[in-house]
Amino acid sequence: MPKPRRGVDTTNGSAAVSELHVTAAERLGAVGQRFTTLRRTLVDLLAEARQPLSIPDILSSEPTLAQSSVYRNLAVLEEVGVVRRVVTTDDFARHELAEDLTEHHHHLICSACGVVEDFTASPHVERSVARAISEVSDLTGFTSEHHRLDLIGVCRACA
Repeated sequence: MPKPRRGVDTTNGSAAVSELHVTAAERLGAVGQRFTTLRRTLVDLLAEARQPLSIPDILSSEPTLAQSSVYRNLAVLEEVGVVRRVVTTDDFARHELAEDLTEHHHHLICSACGVVEDFTASPHVERSVARAISEVSDLTGFTSEHHRLDLIGVCRACA
């Protein structure tokens, strides 16, 4: 069973949330953007989520938000490195906080229903992936900055 994502605890107005907001504001400010109320709402929704969220997921959580504004603001948050987009097998990309704001993890993507679940690989698997990346880098001259492991298949509910 995949481990739940270790997002940011937003339940008690914690220091982690304040730090997350400061980081988001700094990254936006660096490109002349503001950390608006809508952007704060999106960051908080993604911080509270246990898996990446699609635009319909976000809109069902906050029905007062305008779809076009959500799209635009997620794009800006992605551009500054606060949010990352997870491409899936269905029509909807999912969004989550950037990995440097949470923790390193990977995804299980169901090709039948489109659900995306986070999982954390064991240290052994991560070392194996690092060795494989090093081997590819040596052979190709490509310099890897980071990696993602998305397993695409059928979830338990669809199996």
